[in-house]
Amino acid sequence: MAGIYIHIPFCKQACHYCDFHFSTSLKYKDELLQALLKEITLQKNYLDGETVETIYFGGGTPSLLSTDELNLLISTITGLHTVAADAEITIEANPDDLDKAKVQALRESEINRFSIGIQSFFDEDLAWMNRVHRGNEAEAAVKRVQDAGFENLTVDLIYGYPLLSDEKWKYNLDKVFELGVPHISSYSMTVEPQTALASFINKKKQPAMEDKQSAAQFIFMMNAMELRGFEHYEISNFCKPGQYSRHNANYWRGVKYLGIGPSAHSYNGVSRQWNIAGNAKYIQSIGLNKLPAEMEALTEANRLNEYIMTSLRTIWGLNLDKLDLIASTASNHLLKAARPYFDKQWIIQKENTIYLTQPGKLYADNIASGLFF
Repeated sequence: MAGIYIHIPFCKQACHYCDFHFSTSLKYKDELLQALLKEITLQKNYLDGETVETIYFGGGTPSLLSTDELNLLISTITGLHTVAADAEITIEANPDDLDKAKVQALRESEINRFSIGIQSFFDEDLAWMNRVHRGNEAEAAVKRVQDAGFENLTVDLIYGYPLLSDEKWKYNLDKVFELGVPHISSYSMTVEPQTALASFINKKKQPAMEDKQSAAQFIFMMNAMELRGFEHYEISNFCKPGQYSRHNANYWRGVKYLGIGPSAHSYNGVSRQWNIAGNAKYIQSIGLNKLPAEMEALTEANRLNEYIMTSLRTIWGLNLDKLDLIASTASNHLLKAARPYFDKQWIIQKENTIYLTQPGKLYADNIASGLFF
């Protein structure tokens, strides 16, 4: 069982908060597509013959590709790998790309899951983020996808930024519930270095983010999701029972994955590698039949810490037996380090598994780092 991620590094314009690798110029789109196809071939043995269960088109904005281009990438993968008959094939899409013609064209592809970047239904908030779409387009895009027969979809929402009052946050959540979306990914606004948002804050053109606001809106969301019957299966992800993102869930469960494209990451259980974050250099290197990637062999401590970080974020928790499979007696060390978090009731233990409590979910990264080896 394995997954394949394909990074499409193009966007119509740059969101002020985004630090993913992308270009707002489509000048080299055709050359990059050919490089992606070639890298799929160059990396054909990376997954060691494991069946591919998920394919994920991320970015950037993958919905800028035509259906023919997406189909070509998928058929290249299926020609080189065993792909499960029920494989989950996801495309990230912006609402402004999902007009009727685009959705109908995608209906003719093997795409069977949408991840729609809504972020907010308020025009002033979207303009503040420098998003292309507007609130009415977001609602219309979701309905259009549903009307075309796609039931497996998720939307993204952002909270914890100055313009988002608690009333507006409640409206955004209620709107998604009203639309009947079965999966929601939601993230606190994070100020990353080298982004326009960071520059605005440093120059006092924008206020800084407030931790108290973010925490309060996160708690409100958790309670609202529970009332609506959603499972909080990962810190930033909620779904109706059983409707997890299989691709992302596999990341947190330590399943192998292959990343294709500039800046894409790969993991095979013993090492991690990542491609260069530059379109021109990526295209040039692939053209010379060279993988533009750096590789890191994972030490025992790396593997322990990665399992702690990923498992603790999920509904499935941190299993102490799995920890000891990586290094014998590792669980003894962890339980000693965990005492302060048990005392604060940020974590609990059931049988041989440790879980975050709801208050603990506010401190997930802090807890994980405190348990690292």
